[in-house]
Amino acid sequence: MMRVKGIVQTLLLNRLRENGGMFDWWDEIDKSQECQRFIFHLLAVSYAFVSFVALVQLCRIQLRVPEYGWTTQKVFHLMNFVVNGLRAVLFGFYKTVFLVKSKALEMVLLDLPNLLFFSTYMLLVLFWAEIYYQARSLPINKLRPAYYSINGFMYFAQACIWISVRLSHSPIAIEFARLFISVISLCAAFGFILYGGRLFFMLRRFPIESRGRQKKLFEVGFVTGICCACFLLRCFMVLASVFDKNADIDVLYHPLLNLIYYMLVEILPSALVLFILRKLPPKRVSDQYHPIR
Repeated sequence: MMRVKGIVQTLLLNRLRENGGMFDWWDEIDKSQECQRFIFHLLAVSYAFVSFVALVQLCRIQLRVPEYGWTTQKVFHLMNFVVNGLRAVLFGFYKTVFLVKSKALEMVLLDLPNLLFFSTYMLLVLFWAEIYYQARSLPINKLRPAYYSINGFMYFAQACIWISVRLSHSPIAIEFARLFISVISLCAAFGFILYGGRLFFMLRRFPIESRGRQKKLFEVGFVTGICCACFLLRCFMVLASVFDKNADIDVLYHPLLNLIYYMLVEILPSALVLFILRKLPPKRVSDQYHPIR
């Protein structure tokens, strides 16, 4: 019995040596021009679809309540349209982006959608924070200035990093830029845990017969979980790419890694959140008519 087992192990080892290893198919896909083209164009189409869905939802909301102006809900869908549309264009012209001569310009093209994605989903955190503070009878006048200040600092710091990369051409500056993206992703996950969690537990304390309680619990709970997961995964993946060049995401010769990464941290989370938040706001009742009570 031991002899048969040894023969089988020897045959398996020889087979692996002949084929170059178990994960030879991964390297073959990474080196294949056809596979690269298919994967990056698949990403472009997926982003374009999510962008189109966000635009349709924005138009539906505008037609339902045009008199409310630019609400947080409308701005959220508009920014989703912009972020996903920009990603669709970048992956549609992937060779131009990944083979651009200036490293600073390449970083601007690839990192700017990351910052816009952060700003987009921090709108949800702001919206939930306002609801929570109002329910607790706390002042909300400092929440929006805090949102603008945090985003302003983030864009300013990132611009300084881009300029330093352009002037110094130092690999340390490039690694610092990745660390910065990792840190803001961790902060975004913390924001969802803090205010999404607070709002969730506050809703749980409402009476069981409260109208819409279960639906709001589902909405806040699932969106919080999805967004926390995607930002934490982005944080760990970007951090891993700093210390391991084989885990580098935004490069031409890692199409499979790009597909898995962007599907998990942007495309699927955005699609799920848009689906969960698909409900339109109620129509405004005209002042000339009053419902029968």
